[in-house]
Amino acid sequence: MGKGKLALFCLSVLLVLTDGYVWITAAHAQKPQSTDRPQKAVKASDCYGCHDAIKDFHTRGKHAKVSCSRCHEALDLHLKDSAVKPATRTDHAACGQCHKEQYESFVSANLESKAKVEKATFKSRSPLFDTLSMPHAFTKEHDEPRSHIFGLMDHFIVDRAYGGRFQLKDWSKISDAKSAETNLWKILIDREPTTTDQKTFIPQSAVAANPVCLQCKSQDHILEWKYLGDKDPRARWDRTSKVVELARNLRHPVNCYMCHDPHSSQPRVVRDALIQAIVDRGEGTYPYDKEKSKETTVTKVMFRDNFRAIGLLNRPDSNVMCAQCHVEYNCNPGHIEGFDPTTDEKITVTDRRTNLIQWVNIFDYPKRMEEVRFKDFKHAVTGASLNKLQHPETETFWGSRHERAGVECKDCHMPKITKSGKTYTWHGQQSARYMLKNTCERCHPAWSDQEAEYQVDAIQNYVRGKITKAEFWLGQFIEAYARAKAAGVSPDILREARKNHDVAHIYWEWWTAENSDGFHNPEAARESLTRSIDLSQKGIKTLNEAIEAAGKKQ
Repeated sequence: MGKGKLALFCLSVLLVLTDGYVWITAAHAQKPQSTDRPQKAVKASDCYGCHDAIKDFHTRGKHAKVSCSRCHEALDLHLKDSAVKPATRTDHAACGQCHKEQYESFVSANLESKAKVEKATFKSRSPLFDTLSMPHAFTKEHDEPRSHIFGLMDHFIVDRAYGGRFQLKDWSKISDAKSAETNLWKILIDREPTTTDQKTFIPQSAVAANPVCLQCKSQDHILEWKYLGDKDPRARWDRTSKVVELARNLRHPVNCYMCHDPHSSQPRVVRDALIQAIVDRGEGTYPYDKEKSKETTVTKVMFRDNFRAIGLLNRPDSNVMCAQCHVEYNCNPGHIEGFDPTTDEKITVTDRRTNLIQWVNIFDYPKRMEEVRFKDFKHAVTGASLNKLQHPETETFWGSRHERAGVECKDCHMPKITKSGKTYTWHGQQSARYMLKNTCERCHPAWSDQEAEYQVDAIQNYVRGKITKAEFWLGQFIEAYARAKAAGVSPDILREARKNHDVAHIYWEWWTAENSDGFHNPEAARESLTRSIDLSQKGIKTLNEAIEAAGKKQ
């Protein structure tokens, strides 16, 4: 057999064994995703005979004239033999072929912003985080976010996720945006590439990562993850998969097709738990504004005999599209399994509650979690059943002055940019303070850059003050509880104190998990944080009185 025929034969075998998709493992990550062979353009009409569902999408969309071979490789082999499946590209460069400006802005690093800041420091928003959240793994490292291009990298190297297994080859790579998008494994090392079990490799690290928390970081695996991560013979990955194996097979952060349907170019969402909340549970795109929910709708479309789903939007709405990731959701178990607070039974990854978006605001969150019967962990000192909040930017924004005025996420974080006479949506996703003329000043033209930034700082500084006060009083409550328990205070009083701790914790942590320092909704931030302070102070008073009473009995 000649070299050319041998290479063709090997490629065919590879594609069949991988069920038609090229998946990159850590061992092979430095190899390009391309099959490195000349690609023949294929007419979409040649594919319609077997792909009726795709035909409906493709023919009515802006991509109707785009060849299938732009995003799928080895189609010529597939057309000759249907058993040889095409390789589907998951990289951003596939879209960058036509959308150059959007692609270049996505892979650019914002060097003006903070490089890497842990929230549990006096330079960030939660200096008492470790006291308030012990023993949860987030106490090992909980960072402020960087732009989307670094989302997967930062997840792999954070001390709480993989026990220090994955590390940068050297710190100079922390700003390497191009590698973070095109070849992440070129700049990462795996301390133990022959094993897949979660374990710690360095001191003060944890193994809290799980397959669900990766759903926001990348959708490279979209074709092999069943709806909601349920087990299925056709699914390579599910909620019970070994997270190290899944992580090694991911390369690209926040894929373009998470928000843009590649066949029709329609706006969409693919995050399964969000589709469940909006469509399956019927809560709509704006659960506190029924009229707005009628204006922006999501239609659930199932593929492959109910294997996976996408949610098609009837119109672009970045508040909904960004909600795929910027939202509070259940993602334990990791190092600590979630549990049912009414029975104390563990909730394992076989339970769909470990992939759940609550889709409520801060004030309804405690009630929703009571209905769901899910808690993440018990506090190390008080034993109170607590939730670990994620990043509820979307729910925070609901009902705010900006949201009611029609402002969307894109207006402040992905504005329209005009460059060389061409206007496009900037895809770098960064704070509005770095793009004031294109964000704040478009609606407030009388403001200078300095005044616009002053307005932002005024709100954030005010809310940070309330966050710090809420942290202080929660810390005081925890100390009072420890003293009360040592003094032999009645178990009934301690039980009631733990209930107060639960709600006070939620009203505080929402705002350290939410990444705008209250700017998205300063009114809600103040209300929530002062409720937390009130609950902590009330609990302290009750505990101190009980301590005094216990002392008199002695």
